Amino acid sequence: MKVAAIDLFCGVGGLTYGVQQAGIDVIAGYDIEESCSFAYETNNNAQFINKDIKDVTGEEILSLYPEDTDIKVLIGCAPCQPFSSYSLRYKENENTINKMDLLSYFGKIIEDVQPDVVSMENVPQLSKETVFLDFVNLLKNNNYSVEWKVVFGPDYGVPQNRKRLILLASKLGEIKLIDPLFTKENYITVRDVIGSLPPLESGEESIDDSMHRSVKLNSINMERIKQSIPGGTWRDWDESLLLACHKKKTGKSYPSVYGRMEWDKPAPTITTKFYGYGNGRFGHPEQNRAISYREGALLQTFPINYKFINPEAPFSLRTLGIQIGNAVPVKLGEVIGVSINRHLVYLNRN
Repeated sequence: MKVAAIDLFCGVGGLTYGVQQAGIDVIAGYDIEESCSFAYETNNNAQFINKDIKDVTGEEILSLYPEDTDIKVLIGCAPCQPFSSYSLRYKENENTINKMDLLSYFGKIIEDVQPDVVSMENVPQLSKETVFLDFVNLLKNNNYSVEWKVVFGPDYGVPQNRKRLILLASKLGEIKLIDPLFTKENYITVRDVIGSLPPLESGEESIDDSMHRSVKLNSINMERIKQSIPGGTWRDWDESLLLACHKKKTGKSYPSVYGRMEWDKPAPTITTKFYGYGNGRFGHPEQNRAISYREGALLQTFPINYKFINPEAPFSLRTLGIQIGNAVPVKLGEVIGVSINRHLVYLNRN
């Protein structure tokens, strides 16, 4: 069977790359952010289409699948910030409401295209939202068998304490996500992923890799990270180094910032600001700095040779952080691709 996929909300290609690693041909990826085009097309054998999902038609999607395609697959991860625990406190924000509508547009395209297989990845909080229940009902009303579950990243080879919602749907029969590949005894750790990279000072850039660079710490944050221990919190510091908010009663319940990662455990969830020491537990386990952009990409399971920066064009490091943090971890993409392939093989045998 010839299987072809199209990736909506593709970003720099984490999901596309993973699905291709599983052996599924991804034809094209759509994203509203033009800055993602270099990384997407440089690393993936797929076309990048810079377009707002709201302007994409089913007819356009159908025209992209090769004529000899036997199985049409549609995959995607609608921007997840609107469904994060932080953003859900601000639902009245117009921008958040508009982004929450993106899943509805995904559903409309599914109705128009009627792909054989669908996959959607997002944050766990989405499962509690009406827009998600409507999406699942739309799939069922269009004769899809649907499975969705919240998975723990380390169970599937993602070295982050990260939970994600994965949905699979098929018109061909029952479809399931593959079983976990790892257990607590053999989770991939921070040491496994970044332990062999060259050491860096705060603010230094590797001469061999422009992405292996760290943000320079100011003097007080340098003192703070020197007093930070792996897995610890700001509570390990001298009182003179505490922020004003930490001294308030309301601030004492938020220890998950200004921390170091632990070598022999998975990392915390990589966010769009992972390169900042004060933005989470993003301190290097032993070097006095936050993790580098390359280390963040590796923890998102991008291969070390994945190219993000166009050397012939100006580039924003802030944009780079957003691209890496927003990406679907490559290994989760591969797990989705393997799950789809196993589903199709089973059906073909029976």
